[in-house]
Amino acid sequence: MNALEQYITLYHEAREAIDTHSCELLNRLRPEALKALEGARLPRKGDEGFEKTSVEEMFAPDYGINIQRVNIPVDVAASFRCDVPNLSTWLGVTVNDAFHPTATLEGKLPEGVLFCSLSRAAKLIPDVLAEKYGSLAPLDNAAVALNTLLAQDGVCVYVPRGVQLEKPLQLVNIFSSPTPLLAFRRMVVIVEDDASAQLLVCDHTQVSRTDSSESTPTAYMSSQVIEVFAGRNASFSLCDIEESSSATSRYSQLFAHQAQGARLVIDGVSLTSGTTRNDYDIHLAGEHCDTRLAGMVIGSDSQHIDNCSRVFHKAPRCRSNQMFKYVLTDKSQGAFEGGIEVDRSAPFTEAYQSNRNLLASTDARMHTMPQLLIYNDDVKCSHGATTGQLDQDALFYMRSRGIPEQEARVMLMQAFMSDVIDTVTIPGLQDRLRHLVERRFTSPEGFCHECASCHDITPEA
Repeated sequence: MNALEQYITLYHEAREAIDTHSCELLNRLRPEALKALEGARLPRKGDEGFEKTSVEEMFAPDYGINIQRVNIPVDVAASFRCDVPNLSTWLGVTVNDAFHPTATLEGKLPEGVLFCSLSRAAKLIPDVLAEKYGSLAPLDNAAVALNTLLAQDGVCVYVPRGVQLEKPLQLVNIFSSPTPLLAFRRMVVIVEDDASAQLLVCDHTQVSRTDSSESTPTAYMSSQVIEVFAGRNASFSLCDIEESSSATSRYSQLFAHQAQGARLVIDGVSLTSGTTRNDYDIHLAGEHCDTRLAGMVIGSDSQHIDNCSRVFHKAPRCRSNQMFKYVLTDKSQGAFEGGIEVDRSAPFTEAYQSNRNLLASTDARMHTMPQLLIYNDDVKCSHGATTGQLDQDALFYMRSRGIPEQEARVMLMQAFMSDVIDTVTIPGLQDRLRHLVERRFTSPEGFCHECASCHDITPEA
């Protein structure tokens, strides 16, 4: 059975409830999304000519969907103790797929700035969102169409023209449910001309307690679509950190559009997870755009983490730089497919791409396929990919200086990730990431259970 069929059937059965518990902004695109899904199917392994995760298999399990928007209790602090950087941020929390503001947002944001649910933003800036929502994420992409069909709310970040946010926004996504759950998450980020913003997104899973001595992870699935609009000379930075459970799957699709002179920095960090696929689709549409896209993956056990990027140079004198690094141990698997396309109308382009991978066990597997499509002669472009093991000479040298083998291995793996961490622009986050990476390499679970929570916040209605 086509995995899409169960969701299309559900939509037909619950259409009234879905619309009632949503807003007109999201409801107006559902008929078009439904039409796009007629005869469609989600990508399967081998469909895309590469060893990427089967999207069909990710959506196939019979997850529950919270169509009635039931309020599911969550212990926010327990979900991410020690894991979320203790930074000075404006903080919002998404529980499954429902956004909750916190006390840090009440009356604190600069005038005109929005960091709220899509349904609330649709009332405050209806004309802006009517133009932007769904304009970047194409409905001929089956996963996007499915998200558009069933998403009932989302998150909006709106920074008006000329506003420079002094400190980062932070969104904590938490899964919490007594039964397996699929959440359709949607986000629209609009940074207008000459404005700037930084956003830290952290994904965490609430572990269900079966008894006092054992924790059994509930199966979760996240379908996430993000649309980013960067205006003329705007600056936007996004750092996306995933620390979830082995039973959590995530398919995240980001679509970005950069106007003239816009600067975009995106860092994707996968520390702990089950099955993850991140797709990036970025269009440099105006002259003098600058894009930095970096990814860091640490895989263990039987995790499978994919990153797929497509950067389109549509205008002259733009620059992009992609760097993705993987460290894989045990039987974990990774895949990277990176694309750069330079249009005929984009002379003087500089575009670079690098994928370097470290296999720290004999059973780990990595698949990589960098690609260049260049339709202009006046460019500087390059790509490269390497996959290898720990430097045995360096390991021997460190052991000869009295450093235990395991400690030496951790130090080498940390050093391997350092230049990805250096791309992060959010103040204070680099040091925190170094701590998280060290703990991930030294702890088999990647997080601690004993310490007190690093935040004391609860969602507000």
